[in-house]
Amino acid sequence: MNILIMLSFLTIFLLILLGGHFFVYFSLIKFLDITATRPRVWLGVLFLALAVSFVAATVFSRQAENFVTKIFSFSSGVWLGFGVNLTIAFILSWMIIGILKMSGTHFDHRYLAIGSIVFSILFSVWGVWNAYHPRIKNITVKIDDLPIEWKGKKAVQISDVHIGAVLGKEFLMQVVEKINAQKPDVVFITGDLFDGMDGGLEAAAEPLDAISAPEGIFFITGNHETYVGLESVLAALGKTQVKVLDDEMIVVDGMQILGVSYPQRGKDKNIEKTVKNIKGFDPGKASILLYHNPAGRIEARAGGADLQLAGHTHTGQLFPFNLVTRLIYGKYHRGLHKEGKFSIYTSVGTGTWGPTMRTNNIPEITAIRFE
Repeated sequence: MNILIMLSFLTIFLLILLGGHFFVYFSLIKFLDITATRPRVWLGVLFLALAVSFVAATVFSRQAENFVTKIFSFSSGVWLGFGVNLTIAFILSWMIIGILKMSGTHFDHRYLAIGSIVFSILFSVWGVWNAYHPRIKNITVKIDDLPIEWKGKKAVQISDVHIGAVLGKEFLMQVVEKINAQKPDVVFITGDLFDGMDGGLEAAAEPLDAISAPEGIFFITGNHETYVGLESVLAALGKTQVKVLDDEMIVVDGMQILGVSYPQRGKDKNIEKTVKNIKGFDPGKASILLYHNPAGRIEARAGGADLQLAGHTHTGQLFPFNLVTRLIYGKYHRGLHKEGKFSIYTSVGTGTWGPTMRTNNIPEITAIRFE
């Protein structure tokens, strides 16, 4: 059943890629008035290759990780992001053409094509730069019955770093440097630390040992850890100072820190039941729940958690996919939300998945103050 679901997803994804690339191809030959057969054929072959490049790069990077596969993964991902931006620009161009035709105005379509391409290039370049430069996001969270030891305490959350074929050890070192600059008391890693790596996890995780957080560094798995392989992930983190919370709790200065692992592929998990069954948990005392997906907020609240720290959504990462995450998760697709005693904070993420590009938000390292 899992294989059938994966094949169905891959088929739909490829059809979307092919459809999008055909739209861009069709728009180019129309806007630039390319009528000769040979240029059309070669352009079609090029776009067909580009359409499958991202899937091919994902497969190749799983087989071997080296300089060639890294470049292939990066370039195919950037092309995918650029293609999204160009598709949006061409949709707007076709709308402009329709409006001009209705008004009886004649306009050289080549200018629209050139303008769309230039805009998409500049927007994409900014998106790539943005992806490599996560910034500090400061928030303040109020927790009822906060232990006096936690008043003014600072925590740092990172989520969805996606260390893998493109964003590697060097990127994580940059993140660690920025974490340490905040002088946190405690650090929370809320899933998807790794991405698409079958080997080299231990080396990739080494920078985590440079984090300075006197109260500890706590990690819970995300969906991508289940793709990579939990045994490999846990073995790699076991050689670092990071404490993995696998449906368990640790108490730090009176604060109950709960960690719920992400369910394995094809399986469901009752977050409320899991939280309530954690040994020693007292819903009458202050608690922070680490769970990767903000969709678990209702069960987390019912289970008695005071604050859930989540990630997962990337808030779409690329415009206009933030509209999709908003549709799926509502207002909880990003930011801090308080409902009675319960609060949830959904990080937009520190790294990227797919295209190494962010065009609708700023990647973040979240600095949290408690009161």
